[in-house]
Amino acid sequence: MTSEHTRKVSLETRRSILRKSLGIAAATGMLPFARAAHAQDEWWQSIIGRGTEPDDRRRPDSVQRKKYEMGDLRTGVTPWLSDVTLAATRDGIERYRRIVSKGGWPQVPGPKSIRPGDYDDRVPILRQRLRATGDMAPGGGYYENFEYDDACERGVAAFQGRHGLRITRRVDRATFAALNVTAEMRLQQLELNLNRIQQLLNERIENRYVIVNAPAFQLEAVENFEVQQRHRVIAGRTERQTPEIRATILGLNFFPYWRVPISIARGDLVPHMRKDPGYLDREHIRAFRGSYDGEEVPIHTIDWHNVDHDQLRFRQDPGEWNALGLVRIDMPNSETVYMHDTPMKQLFGQASRAYSAGCVRVENVMNFTDWIAKYELGWEQPGRSEAVIAAGQPLDLTLTRPVPVIFAYITAWGEQNGTVEFRRDIYDRDGSRAFAGDLDDDEMKPQVGANALSP
Repeated sequence: MTSEHTRKVSLETRRSILRKSLGIAAATGMLPFARAAHAQDEWWQSIIGRGTEPDDRRRPDSVQRKKYEMGDLRTGVTPWLSDVTLAATRDGIERYRRIVSKGGWPQVPGPKSIRPGDYDDRVPILRQRLRATGDMAPGGGYYENFEYDDACERGVAAFQGRHGLRITRRVDRATFAALNVTAEMRLQQLELNLNRIQQLLNERIENRYVIVNAPAFQLEAVENFEVQQRHRVIAGRTERQTPEIRATILGLNFFPYWRVPISIARGDLVPHMRKDPGYLDREHIRAFRGSYDGEEVPIHTIDWHNVDHDQLRFRQDPGEWNALGLVRIDMPNSETVYMHDTPMKQLFGQASRAYSAGCVRVENVMNFTDWIAKYELGWEQPGRSEAVIAAGQPLDLTLTRPVPVIFAYITAWGEQNGTVEFRRDIYDRDGSRAFAGDLDDDEMKPQVGANALSP
């Protein structure tokens, strides 16, 4: 063996050891989360105002056009709050107990991505991990090759779908984080969520209701024990969490004003106006003295370094620019949160959608409001909400048949088809940082156009 060959082998060995060491450190939480924190800072800076130069404009066209599958929405008519889901979750618990009793699954070293077509010495470990939870069919023998082949790709896609991740078919940051939660921890998470579902079922469930599951970023509209509609939603940021509440939808407000809460005015609006004096004019937000319907105060007369929040209120005019979009769903509650439309519909394309100040923004909201109001006179046929918008006139509809709504927090459950679903513990309520997962590189990029002052 030549000295040159020996040097190359030694170099490759060191590289392999380094890759595995980094992967183990990432899997066990030894690497700092500075990158994620830095990305959050960049995101916050980018979402204030709509004049920010989009990062995507500086990216190659091929990257801008890249599309991903979204496998996050549940399918079928079975609601979360049902005996069927409860039984399927119990079955999932028994399945994961068997996995734990057999020693669980291996950790897949990261952080370098594994992509379709790659040859990588981590691929046999990845196959073993995916087979443990049924994302890949049993197989393999004494020899496992290193190719990330079609079977691996399908297995990763199935795994990503079960965890509410974007189906990229590559093992990225978010996928590594989900893969490397231990079997014991997943079992604990299932048991915790079984209790959550059971407790919700123990309380009164009406024949017709809405449930919003914040960490799953979706809602279900349920009637006669069947899901009639599902919608993706945007929930609250970590520092402004969507609460767990029960309330009742009493009405719909088309072309609403947005009355900026004092907390948002104090923490976001006023500091931003010190940096960008033209912001409120661009966003059609006006100031009033004493109350939201008080005397209007000219924006240019306000001393933004000495604002009296006891006296000054801010209100955004109705229109396509409005932070509530074109409809607000009225559901009075002690936390002052509600559901509404949004002008920032591009955010529904993200798998992780914790962007709001606590309220819930609903995708395809006009279909949802049609369902809410379908028993009201003149609202029997779908499309009435769009007709109201087309007419362009404000309308407040008071429901004669109010609809109960539940804001819940369910991060794991079983499905009737035998799959076991997990979602990121976005508010750290499950007891371990590992459950919070991670975002992939694309989702850590700033989200252009997301107004920081939105509810």
